[in-house]
Amino acid sequence: MAQDASTHHEGTTKRIWSVFIILSVLTIVEVVLGIFKPHFLVFTEVVSMSLLNWIFIILTIYKAYFITWAFMHMEHESPGLRRTVVWTGVFLICYLIAILLIEGNYIHDVYTNEFMTWDF
Repeated sequence: MAQDASTHHEGTTKRIWSVFIILSVLTIVEVVLGIFKPHFLVFTEVVSMSLLNWIFIILTIYKAYFITWAFMHMEHESPGLRRTVVWTGVFLICYLIAILLIEGNYIHDVYTNEFMTWDF
């Protein structure tokens, strides 16, 4: 029985280190891209936003998903609970991004075109 606890502890420690390494690598990639801002990523537009911004958004969503999966122990839960918790967060984040892009585009139009109000 003591050997089983030791094996479980080693597996848990290995899991924590693997999660730490994966999240660290993703964060380092984000920081390096944010510092150096490669020209081809900054000036390549995809859906009215630079490719670099899309990379940041995707990496952030992936990190949030991975943190939920690993630290909330979602991999051990039933599929229905996993979908409820994880997909709700993913959809809310996507909705927030859509709202920010729409409103940011409007504010950009106001500053560039001096368009202030709609006439109804």
